[in-house]
Amino acid sequence: MTHNPPPPKLSLLPESAPFTPEQRAWLDGFFVAALGLSENGITALPPQDGAALMAGVGAAAEEDDGAPWHDQAMPLPERLKLAEGRPLRRRMMAAMGQQDCGQCGYNCQDYADAIFFKKEAKLNLCVPGGKETLRTLKVLHGEMGAPAAPALAPATPEPATESPQAKVAAGRSRDTPAEAAFVSRTLLNKPGSSKETWHIEFDLSSSGLDYVVGDCFGIFPTNDQTLVAAVIKALDAPADFPIGGRTFREVLTDGVSLGMAPDALFQLYSYIAGGERRQKAKALASGEDPDGDAASLDVLAAIEKFSGVRPDPEAFIEALEPLQPRLFSISSSLKSNPGRVALTVDTVRYRIGKRTRLGVASTFLGDRAAPGQRVKVYVQRAQHFGLPADPATPIIMIGPGTGVAPFRAFLHERMATKAPGRSWLFFGHQHRDYDYFYEDEFSGMRAAGVLTRLSLAWSRDDAQKFYVQDRMREVGRELWAWLADGAYIYVCGDAKHMAKDVERVLVEIVAQFGARSTDEAIAFVNDLKKRGRYQQDVY
Repeated sequence: MTHNPPPPKLSLLPESAPFTPEQRAWLDGFFVAALGLSENGITALPPQDGAALMAGVGAAAEEDDGAPWHDQAMPLPERLKLAEGRPLRRRMMAAMGQQDCGQCGYNCQDYADAIFFKKEAKLNLCVPGGKETLRTLKVLHGEMGAPAAPALAPATPEPATESPQAKVAAGRSRDTPAEAAFVSRTLLNKPGSSKETWHIEFDLSSSGLDYVVGDCFGIFPTNDQTLVAAVIKALDAPADFPIGGRTFREVLTDGVSLGMAPDALFQLYSYIAGGERRQKAKALASGEDPDGDAASLDVLAAIEKFSGVRPDPEAFIEALEPLQPRLFSISSSLKSNPGRVALTVDTVRYRIGKRTRLGVASTFLGDRAAPGQRVKVYVQRAQHFGLPADPATPIIMIGPGTGVAPFRAFLHERMATKAPGRSWLFFGHQHRDYDYFYEDEFSGMRAAGVLTRLSLAWSRDDAQKFYVQDRMREVGRELWAWLADGAYIYVCGDAKHMAKDVERVLVEIVAQFGARSTDEAIAFVNDLKKRGRYQQDVY
């Protein structure tokens, strides 16, 4: 989270300057410090300094005129096109995954700033952006006129030194995780479902951690042992080969990612393979796709593609990326469930060729974590996603599938605090009989008056697919009445499709029932966002 300096006692910016109060305070503090001015009185500036000051203000205004590329659904080339001609750190921001998910330890803009101002050396922390982001950041980093810092963290970290992260309390950052005990997993789908979704609980009582509803919970998973064994076998390497005081198997288990093969691995193969395979490795390392299979090459598939080539285990490990933590929306409230945190997690499994691929964190939680096991965790504070300060404010929550997670937390919080505000939940999934998560809880909340309205949508129960946005359209008049009454609206789930469709339908509803043109309805929804009345937790 970015911390602004306290506002100075003097202001150098005219009232007409196009800045928010926070930007004004930051810029005033910056100029006071940079120009050596007294906060108790203004020192006259020579004419050229005053001109330079106003030029700086103009440059700042140019930099802070918005980020039109900040859209998770927009392809990277389009984002970079929108950022053309902008300052380098803004183009770096456009290269990020645009989810502000916090998995890198920053939001997208702050991660870009940290790289640009040389406060962050690692270029590979953007999990949603993956290879595309890393490749683009390497190119942009080259414009800084200095050798690029290593993109990858070492597999065996060096002893910690005093740093800003060292001052962060345990469990408040990915860099300073705490430990919590895994408690249980409960399957939420009924027999017949094509999904596998778990209600997961951790015990926080000995971790020193707390959270508020809307926050996310970071998990440091371990790789599947079957996959680890397959990698060791494919490399024909000894499992106990020593690497930094640990064994090869141990580092493969919790130190490096065995997901999509990184460019550095193909670069390693280009050094030790020969002939045609060397050329293929070079092509893959530069982002090309010589055999049309690049998108399916995880680490094991890459080893098998270059079978017979035997890299040194230590060089192999250094070519891989660190195993990153994963973030999940918290689906519980400490006020109703003290000392515990709950998550709602879809396990990810998919078939490529003869092998089933696994989502590392989702199957860690759904399969491998054992009751009582201590897991490295942290709480990622929500920046712009949380209940209104006034508990009497009505809320509208739209969360199909696991997107319901934070709204279960909201409802438990409102129930525990006896909040008087009305609550309306839109929930949907594939089949009512198999995929109605937390049905008994929501029914009880309806009966108790905590959940005022519940609107459901099942996409596979009829020949015609029916989604939450379709249900919104059906009840548009009532939804508009809630908005006119000051309701906050929340959306959680898929960014590329669901969230876009929900916003589109909301604009339609505002235009139809609010008697506005389409442009005016779009402006109304954008104003809701600016005022914090339209909040999203999308991915």
